[in-house]
Amino acid sequence: MPYVITEACVDVMDKSCVRECPVDCIYEGNRQLYIHPAECIDCGACEAVCPEEAIYYEEDMPPELAPQAQRQVDLFAPLGVLKGARKHGPLNMDHPDVAALPPREEKE
Repeated sequence: MPYVITEACVDVMDKSCVRECPVDCIYEGNRQLYIHPAECIDCGACEAVCPEEAIYYEEDMPPELAPQAQRQVDLFAPLGVLKGARKHGPLNMDHPDVAALPPREEKE
């Protein structure tokens, strides 16, 4: 079970997790970052540095967030294994559920 980036990342994308990931499996969507479930090695380095607390180990996610884990699977299913976010570059898309979310209000 891989780690999951939740909606708490939408319109924030701090990218601390990207810098910390030893296997380069965190990809940039238009509004959110996504962890490739087939490339994640379950090390947890990303979770520890996320300032938004947007990253969960899938088995530890609160039940109400569980559908967000499936979004990651659905997003990457047609893309297959991409072999590294830096090599691949931005996804230039989001999961349809994320794309449909209203813009996040700025923190003061």
